[in-house]
Amino acid sequence: MKRSKTAALLLMSTAPLLLTACDRNQSREGLYTSVEACVAQTNDSNTCQQAFAKAQQDAVATAPHFANREACEASYGKEKCAERNDGASHSFFGPLMTGFFLSQMMRNGVAANGFNSAPAFRDSNGGWQRPATGTGGVYRGGAGTAMVPVNATPNRAVTVSRSGFGTSGSSRSFGG
Repeated sequence: MKRSKTAALLLMSTAPLLLTACDRNQSREGLYTSVEACVAQTNDSNTCQQAFAKAQQDAVATAPHFANREACEASYGKEKCAERNDGASHSFFGPLMTGFFLSQMMRNGVAANGFNSAPAFRDSNGGWQRPATGTGGVYRGGAGTAMVPVNATPNRAVTVSRSGFGTSGSSRSFGG
């Protein structure tokens, strides 16, 4: 009787590992401060260049908008803001993009077609921020409020999220 309980507990404790092993699709996301740093981590120059270019393009539309340079610099630091134009002759001040996110879908450990990218900004406290999904450039009290803080280490580790049975997989960080 005692052996069967021990065996049952042992089998139950290994079930999550077995289910994770069946998972073949993963997503990988990293925060990079340059195309070169991205290439060093991913070995994919073309994707890194495209992700950087797309993030630069999105940075103007999704960055916080400030009515003046002083308000922007109070949040993002001295000489870290620039005057921008939204294309409709409306000028505003916004932070300079200091990094970019790259997420790739992986299949069997190989990058699948397609990627997502987003601009990253460093605030005056040295923390990283990214635009909240579906927002950006919204004036509220003189500043856009569409940024979310990010706890990622740039140019260092790549986060891998696994999804398989449902979407309740595990995540881990690896790299050097």
